[in-house]
Amino acid sequence: MAALHQNTLNAIARSEQQLSENWWAALEASGSTRNLKAEDVRQQIAEFLQLVVSALTGGASQTISASEWNDTRLFLEKLSSQRALAGQDSEQTAQFIFALKGPLFSILQAEYRDQPEVLAEQLWEISQLLDLLALHTIRTFQKSREAVIKRQQEELLELSTPVVKLWDGVLALPMIGTLDSQRTQMVMESLLQRIVDTGSQIAIIDITGVPTVDTLVAQHLLKTVTAIRLMGADCIISGVRPQIAQTIVHLGLDLQGVVTKANLADALGLALRRLGLAVAKSSV
Repeated sequence: MAALHQNTLNAIARSEQQLSENWWAALEASGSTRNLKAEDVRQQIAEFLQLVVSALTGGASQTISASEWNDTRLFLEKLSSQRALAGQDSEQTAQFIFALKGPLFSILQAEYRDQPEVLAEQLWEISQLLDLLALHTIRTFQKSREAVIKRQQEELLELSTPVVKLWDGVLALPMIGTLDSQRTQMVMESLLQRIVDTGSQIAIIDITGVPTVDTLVAQHLLKTVTAIRLMGADCIISGVRPQIAQTIVHLGLDLQGVVTKANLADALGLALRRLGLAVAKSSV
């Protein structure tokens, strides 16, 4: 990339206020300020312009991976993270940079109105620079968004695997959705810790909310049952519907030694009997 002319840098430096106002207007017109505070966006506009002008007037190359652009890259990374948390999409975030092109091009057109060849060259150079900065913003936004999604998935996994105390010595874990390796690991950790904390003797895993049981799901269940037994507790699997029972038979899955019940009520009744307890109707 060719270097920007000093006249270009001077024009940008002395037009910062005008650039800021026109840039803000362009952002508003594009809808990129939605869900954002006006004062925050204006502050970001002013800070970004100062960083870019400082980098360029300081002799920075237009390769934004250079050390002279460190502060600018950090600013854009912070901006992208904030926009991701605010619920904006990548297009709105990148528009923060792209919306600067129009106001900046207008200033350069006025600066080089009598030098069309120089104008074309400088417009191309500044356009490439802004594109690189926008791409960096998008890459950072995607990483930030992926981090947010991963954290939300982990929180949902925790919420979807609640361990409930049904009775003294009896815990229940209602499973909803598909079982995979990550979720099975979280289930085991959560359930085993609750067994230790409560001193429970029986754990009921209810799979009423599990849509299908295949070989992999069965293996995950067996691993969980084995871990529970190693803790000195018994395990009962409830919620084995007719469709699931047929699937288990057709797949030839070996669930020998694992106590299963059709529903949670039957599993709780069995657990109470194992504890030497009985539930009877009141005569009142």
